[in-house]
Amino acid sequence: MPTRHAPALLAFALCLITLAVNLQAPLYITYADLSGQGAAATAVAFSGYVLGVLPVLLALGGLADRVGRRPLILTALILSMIATLIMLLVPSLEALGIARLFLGLGTGLASATATAYMGELMAPEHSSRAANWVTASTSLGFGLGAALTSLFLLSGPTLAPGSFHLQLVLAAIALCLVWRLPEPRKAARSAMLRLPFYPAGSLAYGLAILLAWACVGLVIALLPGILRQHGLSAWSGFSTFCVISCGLLFQPMARRMASSHATLLGLLILPCSYALLAWGADSGQLAGVLLGAFAASSACYGFIYLGGLAAVNQLAGNEKTRASAGFFLLAYLGFSLPVIFTGLLSDHLGSRMALVLFGGVLVLGCAAVALALWKSSRALALAHG
Repeated sequence: MPTRHAPALLAFALCLITLAVNLQAPLYITYADLSGQGAAATAVAFSGYVLGVLPVLLALGGLADRVGRRPLILTALILSMIATLIMLLVPSLEALGIARLFLGLGTGLASATATAYMGELMAPEHSSRAANWVTASTSLGFGLGAALTSLFLLSGPTLAPGSFHLQLVLAAIALCLVWRLPEPRKAARSAMLRLPFYPAGSLAYGLAILLAWACVGLVIALLPGILRQHGLSAWSGFSTFCVISCGLLFQPMARRMASSHATLLGLLILPCSYALLAWGADSGQLAGVLLGAFAASSACYGFIYLGGLAAVNQLAGNEKTRASAGFFLLAYLGFSLPVIFTGLLSDHLGSRMALVLFGGVLVLGCAAVALALWKSSRALALAHG
């Protein structure tokens, strides 16, 4: 196989791994109905993903060095296919929790090696673009799965949409292609446990991505139920696509900005976009939902994501891997815990009150983190002044 095609094939595989993650999102409310459960149970099943990611993030940081890059990508593809098969064979909320656990494990394994592997497959003069390729392919995949399912559901309700079968076919093709990829780096003995690390000044960036991904988690897990009240649940997959994949459009702009400025801009955009999204969901205004999700994506997968990650890597010195793990640990905690609490509020107080309370916490959180970032960046500027 020509080496020049290897990065594109890896990007294709990464897109298929992440595509499976939100493939079932538009059917969450249907699974909840089948199991006789509400928003809180849906949020718990949704958070099974994080239970899969965290062990890899916390304890298996050295696995790629021990077994090689390619086996982890192959394993992640297989896990994505198993998760899709589970939801085809046993469509229920309980099965969703198990499938999400497999998806979390797969994504964690792929994330542990994707950027390093991409850099090794690229020509030396292009290896600096590895992170851009990985970010683009995974951001597209995370949103595309939900959008594809919504597209198939527009023709009629079903528990086995064509998007599930499409993912299985494409992932099988990706499996064959990745099998033939070279393994540029030989396996080596290294420490398996690499605990997350928070260099001085990095915690605020981690809290910023926690707030951003809490907003994303709410859109994926809880919005379908709210939209159903207005007969719009079939469109929930498109809101997931907007809140994740549209962030790609803003990543070039975020890369040209100073990390602190990009993150502060994201923290300004986030509560404003959430207000529009929540108003659209509560009032049944689809345009408000999609525009709010699009704007939120600029922060969640654009300015805060890239600005925060770049800042953490800059502050980390020689501990970039552990510092990135710390950043993503807070991101995934935001992706799960606030969504579960908001689901509980929705069950007991109603979706409108849950949206209002989440918004209030989001505004206060963004203001506090922005103030901390502004003070630290000002202190840093004076120190170097």
